[in-house]
Formats: sequence, C-alpha cells, structure tokens
Amino acid sequence: MSAPTNPRLELLKLTTGYWISQAINAAAKLGVADHIEAGVRDPKILAHKTQTQPHALYRLLRALASIGIFKEDAAGHFDHTPMSELLVDRLGSMRAPSLLNGDEHYASWGDLVYSVQTGQPAFDRIYGKPIFPWLAEHPEQAKIFDAAMTGIHGPETQAMVDAYDFTGIQRLVDIGGGNGTLLCAILQKQPALQGILYDLPGVIERSKVRIAEQGLADRCECVAGSFFESVAPGGDAYLMRHIIHDWNDEQCHTILSHCRRAMQPGNKLLIIECVIEPGNAPGWSKFLDLNMLVLPGGMERTEAEFRTLLTKAGFELKRIVPTRTEVSVLESVAR
Repeated sequence: MSAPTNPRLELLKLTTGYWISQAINAAAKLGVADHIEAGVRDPKILAHKTQTQPHALYRLLRALASIGIFKEDAAGHFDHTPMSELLVDRLGSMRAPSLLNGDEHYASWGDLVYSVQTGQPAFDRIYGKPIFPWLAEHPEQAKIFDAAMTGIHGPETQAMVDAYDFTGIQRLVDIGGGNGTLLCAILQKQPALQGILYDLPGVIERSKVRIAEQGLADRCECVAGSFFESVAPGGDAYLMRHIIHDWNDEQCHTILSHCRRAMQPGNKLLIIECVIEPGNAPGWSKFLDLNMLVLPGGMERTEAEFRTLLTKAGFELKRIVPTRTEVSVLESVAR
C-alpha cells in the first residue's frame, strides 16, 4: 500500500470513519431508500414520510450524496445511485448489514480496547452474555442478523459453487447451514447429489420451508442438532461456511473432532472462510478478524493456522480454492 500524500488528512478521514457508518445506519433505519424507490424525491416530503426534521434530514442526505450514496439534483431533490439502491429493504440488500453494523456491532467496537487487553469479546461485557444466546432472546435483532448475513455473504454462494467442482460427491452434509441457501444452490447445480442440512432445531424448522419451496425436499434431509455435541453421519463430504471463524481454537477443535468422528477416512471436509494473507497488503479479512474478536470471540485465520487446526483434529489440508469473492474453499480429507 503506497504512502498517503497527506498522512495527517488521511488519518483524520480514517479516525472519523464512524461518521459515515452511522450516517448510513441512520438512513437505513429511517427507510429513506424505500421512499425514494417509491418516487418520493423532495426532502421535505421525505422528512414527513420519515418523521424527521426537514433541514436535518436534508443535511444527512447531502453528506451521504457527497460519498455516492444518493444524489442531489439542481432543485435540491434526491434520487438513487447504485449504492443507495442497495439500501432498499429487500432480500439480499445491504440495508440489514447497515443496521447491524450501526447498532450491536458499533457498541462492541467501541470497547475494542477491552477485547485487545483481555482477548475476550466486548459484546459479552456490554450485553451480559455471548452474541448467539443473546440473539435467541431478541427475535427482532435476530431477524436483522439473519438478513445481514444474507446481504453480506449472499454473493459468495454462486462464487463458491462456480469455483469448486463437486463432481464425485454423493452425499453432502452442510453443518450449520442456516436456511439452506448454499446447499440448495449446490443441489441445483449437481442433480445427482443428495444433501443433509444440519443445524439447531429452530433453524431446521424454518429451513424446511425454503428447501420445499426450492423443490428439493426429496433430495435434502434436514437433521437437528448442535455441532458442539455431534455431527450428522452419512455424508462422504462435509461443508461449513463461516462457522469456524466464529469460535476460538479450543471450540473449533471440538467442532472439527465431531466432524471427524462422523466421517470415514478419505471423506472430504470443505471449509468456506477468508484466508488472511501475510504481509502489509490491505485486506477486508484483517478487520473482519477484529470483528470476530469483539463479537463472538472467534478469529479469521492464515493458511498455517488452518493447517494446524485441521491436523490436530485428524484432517489433512489438501488445497485452497479461491473464489471471486473474499472467501476461499479449504479442501481437507479425513485421515
């Protein structure tokens, strides 16, 4: 990364980065993008629709327009840009990630020093318990979290399916597969493949509906359980997307050991995660790693760290298949 021409100004921009994230969060909460999508362009009418003070809303939109989110015309009316269209409330949009990053995530990052000092999640200290049990008790925030994961990771699904060849696999177990989006995409591309979706009981009940809607109920078995207790047997390949990065090494060893017990020697384990590159090159995964520190207490990992983790649990890392997104497919086999 080249040195900035004005280090003081560049550092100032970075230290005030939360100004931008909170401005986006405010626009997302107010539903501004949805009203503009419906044809409301006048900031005074937008203020009425969003129950905001007109001049204050105008100032918010003016600031966002200066960075390419919305655009103002000569009459002072606002319209969409490619980025602001992503804030419209629909499946796979970036509205939910904008809400998520501006609320619980924002509060947890505000206590980053605590996490760096202790190695423990700031979320637990602020909210009184780990993030996943907390979400289970707060269904509205859980809905935003689920939608945010779709918005953030949605493009990875097709990229992963395009990058990795599933030929030869007969029965694929998706561990912690959530609503089944990835497994359904794989089954659609591989008509001879059978699937098992494995997740917590409440998640599985919701997933059955989506799988049936995709016409895949006869090819995809839904099994309820916790990967901290066991993993569904019966697959010749097992898959985990964004599971390992949520947990520390000891917890990951438990998960991977349960996978190994369910597998036969030579069975494949496919882990879809970011792989941190060495050196000073910029990388989204290096800051995602800090997000894992302050929220669930997990981490992003380097190739060497993945190799150590897998070897200890009885796997051999064979290759890393990159995709056109930030994630790669780490292919291992059970020894």
